[in-house]
Amino acid sequence: MYTVSGFAVGLLVGITGVGGGSLMTPLLVFLFGFKPAVAVGTDLIYAAITKSVGVFVHHGKHRSVEWNIVGWLALGSLPCAGATLYAIKNLMEVGKEITGMITVTLGVALLLTASALIFRSLLLKNSVVIDDDHSRQENTGRFSSRWEKVATILTGAILGVLVTLSSVGAGALGTIALLFLYPKMSTVKIVGTDLAHAIPLTAVAGLGHLSLGNFDGDLLISLLLGSIPGIWIGSHLSAKIPEHYLRVVLSVLLMIIGTKFVLQ
Repeated sequence: MYTVSGFAVGLLVGITGVGGGSLMTPLLVFLFGFKPAVAVGTDLIYAAITKSVGVFVHHGKHRSVEWNIVGWLALGSLPCAGATLYAIKNLMEVGKEITGMITVTLGVALLLTASALIFRSLLLKNSVVIDDDHSRQENTGRFSSRWEKVATILTGAILGVLVTLSSVGAGALGTIALLFLYPKMSTVKIVGTDLAHAIPLTAVAGLGHLSLGNFDGDLLISLLLGSIPGIWIGSHLSAKIPEHYLRVVLSVLLMIIGTKFVLQ
């Protein structure tokens, strides 16, 4: 059943490009009864592995990763991920306090992700601006050069805390943040850069949860066995299935699940 679930989530990710962490973690908690901390930790390492494949494609084939932006995001996200893990390990009582915090954060992250999916298509249409010479002004930020770096680091910091606590947000929320910060960057570079930043973030957060015991190795292998063929098939089906309908269904589903987590 873990492998079947991995296949189903992988299929959705292949078709829509999003939904990995936002679907996998709630699935592990509600359907299979895993503790939220274990579900988050396992999903983070799962995400680091699966996203690595995507970055190889984007960097090797499309040359679509802006590594300088990845660096600024990581400068904010990785220290905050480490600080969040430290707080979980040393400043909180193991048990209801950690579980409650992770559960609420997961619910908020799911609601934010659902909202991001709804507005994502609109933002993507306006993400590339053509100047008077009809040339693309890519990678120009919304702010001045100095404040652009500060805003990018702060965005990374927020993502670092959110992803470490919930395993949700590295995909859809990261994309929305980059679309806001760099409205003239091409769509393929937005996706590639977001993927590249998600790898070290999910790896650091995942290894931190692993050190805390929030990890299930057998579950990880089962999920990968299902999700890898699921993503491959979904990627080929994406041209044949109306993707915007699936996004609406996915958004509604995430809102329902997120509300349940917040009110739990």
